[in-house]
Amino acid sequence: MVAVDHAWHAGNDPEDYVEDLHLRLSLYRRLAALQSDAEIESFAAELIDRFGPLPGEVEQLMQLVAIKALCRQAHIEKVEAGPKGVIVAFRENFFANPQGLVRYIAEQGSFAKVRPDMKIVFVREFETAAARLDGTRQILRALAAIAMKKAA
Repeated sequence: MVAVDHAWHAGNDPEDYVEDLHLRLSLYRRLAALQSDAEIESFAAELIDRFGPLPGEVEQLMQLVAIKALCRQAHIEKVEAGPKGVIVAFRENFFANPQGLVRYIAEQGSFAKVRPDMKIVFVREFETAAARLDGTRQILRALAAIAMKKAA
């Protein structure tokens, strides 16, 4: 929790953004329970109303929470994102809509492939950490949408 705790802080003073420790912990608990983009956006709007503009660290934390929620929706166990792309592993190698997944991978052409260990590699160029978070979120959003459609 120590590394994440800095996300609620802005500027040089670690107590600038949300000064009260109990309130910060309460916000963490609420944040951990968010399930959708709409809930996350609403939470961010509330933070802005109460405490002012979001520091970059808080924006990054919101992105991570959104990625985590998308992973739950798509049954993703692990995501690794680096400057050259994203690797996705599904829990128990299960995906709710395998036909949709195969179609999506085929549509990606040379930018997606399934490895022998059943992990999917999405080849992308990410110049910055922010671009990596955004790109990962876009890929996971597509996978979650496919998973929710279930095979017909």
